[in-house]
Amino acid sequence: MESKLFTPVTFGPLTLRNRTIRSAAFESMCPGNAPSDMLLDYHRSVAAGGIGMTTVAYAAVTQSGLSFDRQLWMRPEIIPGLRKLTDAIHAEGAAAGIQLGHCGNMSHKSICGCTPVGASSGFNLYSPTFVRGLRAGELPEMARAYGKAVNLAREAGFDAVEIHAGHGYLISQFLSPSTNHRKDEFGGSLENRMRFMDMVMDEVMKAAGSDMAVLVKMNMRDGFRGGMEIDETMQVAKRLECSGAHGLVLSGGFVSKAPMYVMRGEMPIRSMTHYMTCWWLKYGVRMAGRWMIPSVPFKEAYFLEDALKFRAELKMPLIYVGGLVSRAKIDEVLDNGFEAVQMARALLNEPGFVNRMRKEENARCSCRHSNYCIARMYSIEMACHQHLQEELPACLKKEIEKIEAKG
Repeated sequence: MESKLFTPVTFGPLTLRNRTIRSAAFESMCPGNAPSDMLLDYHRSVAAGGIGMTTVAYAAVTQSGLSFDRQLWMRPEIIPGLRKLTDAIHAEGAAAGIQLGHCGNMSHKSICGCTPVGASSGFNLYSPTFVRGLRAGELPEMARAYGKAVNLAREAGFDAVEIHAGHGYLISQFLSPSTNHRKDEFGGSLENRMRFMDMVMDEVMKAAGSDMAVLVKMNMRDGFRGGMEIDETMQVAKRLECSGAHGLVLSGGFVSKAPMYVMRGEMPIRSMTHYMTCWWLKYGVRMAGRWMIPSVPFKEAYFLEDALKFRAELKMPLIYVGGLVSRAKIDEVLDNGFEAVQMARALLNEPGFVNRMRKEENARCSCRHSNYCIARMYSIEMACHQHLQEELPACLKKEIEKIEAKG
């Protein structure tokens, strides 16, 4: 069978030159919540490396949606900087996408400027901080913030938006019975828990009009007992299909409860804490990190079994993400009916991986899944340890080697 990998693919009004997308993995390259030269250079390198579309990650639709101080916040002041970025991507022949979301309860007043808000009131152990449940009367304005962010994305030259409805962030917090304890019309039954997502999608599709592609990242499973499972998430997917979304990115996991279900493998705790500046957080995570962030075994294409169930039930375009590091597995995924694939760690390890796959049928990137890149992104920019300019301390080298040896 001839490979589909380097054939064009269409999502709504957007046609990509091939079926690869750089997934919206958080870069941590936006000090002051604004785009930087580092962010531009990274996405330009991926675009030059042959990707069909590269996605800028995790842009907050409001200030209250920020969970990191090196995260994008969509507002008019940053549009000129984003326009430079999209121009650079387009100059390399790739499309430019941006992920839009709100972190919900995964923040702290020192970052988001207010008491963090979520689907329900409670306490976020990971910040740690108290969280205020959003009032029903606040939800229309929050939904409109997503629509406004879509309009800003268009102004900045993006071709597509990816709405983040997974991983335990705000929309996901409304969807999941684990985090939605509301007693009003936005809580209880799945129909009620989908109401906020419906409001957001109404605003997004209205703003997207006929010239912006709309993708949605969603969970197939929350990844822990008491979270959403496929019986409910399939209904969420079908609702998103009815909403007019042009494609779904099928993922899973909660960053607050099952982070390695999202990324798989083991979190290098010593590397993670090495870059932290808050002394009590550094030592707290070092002592309790193994309990807080339990490992989940990595295998190539780890979400494929679940994703195939969605492929069988849905007619809309589906994008596979999760553990793709070789052309052979990518071809297998595409041959199973997925319209495109997303990758992040493989492209951080090798920005030109797509171009190499064009030349080599057996191409495989050299990422060894130590997750060092993820460990450092909570404090400084995401980077692969294989390509650092600086010398790593011996203790971090030892940790990385130990984790990679297990894989």
